[in-house]
Amino acid sequence: MIKRDYDGPLQGPMRQLQQRIVTCRACPRLVEFRERKATDERRASFREWDYWGAPVPSHGDPNARLLLVGLAPASHGANRTGRMFTGDPTADFLVKALHRVGFASQPTSLSRDDGLTLNDAFEIAVVRCAPPNDKATAAEQHTCRPYIFQEIDLLPNLKVALAFGRVAFDNFIRAMRERTGLPLRHQFKHGARYDLGEGQPTLFATYHPSPRNTNTGRLTAPQFNAVFDSVTAFLDVTS
Repeated sequence: MIKRDYDGPLQGPMRQLQQRIVTCRACPRLVEFRERKATDERRASFREWDYWGAPVPSHGDPNARLLLVGLAPASHGANRTGRMFTGDPTADFLVKALHRVGFASQPTSLSRDDGLTLNDAFEIAVVRCAPPNDKATAAEQHTCRPYIFQEIDLLPNLKVALAFGRVAFDNFIRAMRERTGLPLRHQFKHGARYDLGEGQPTLFATYHPSPRNTNTGRLTAPQFNAVFDSVTAFLDVTS
């Protein structure tokens, strides 16, 4: 059994929440899969790595105005490195876009000790453990969902959420319904913006920056950059 403690820079109630996340064992299927990938089924190119193999904590600026909502850790990405969007092609594509507009301190995200910091942005995932075939069940998504609105409550300056893909989008909408009681109903559309009501973060949507989308041309770097340009323009106006 793999046991981890949160060892990141977040402090106070947010740190306490991340500690609860990294010690969670609520979903037996996910626990078995993440630990098997971290031990018996490590990728040959990462054979010498000490895989994280536990739920992955969130990462970023606790004063962020922008919340980045991903899907789940990759088996040999964040499940290996222990940091959201770190150590895989999705991370490579994302952090370049973040760096271009000033949300990331550098254009690469390789390991937890690579010096990357986020400015005005905070990264989460709707499921905190790596799932088989990159697909968590509806029950697993539901179990993890409360972490979303608990983190929102601990981000006092939040103005915008950007959801990566339909599953992240739908889970964020459901989390906001549970958090606020508002009858929110919205359909995912790449590049769209959604008003969730007074006092709630404005939601933007983009295709997920996974190789499945970026290698096929469904999501290009200019398209992804355009979404971030829209987000930063919105933040400039609402500040």
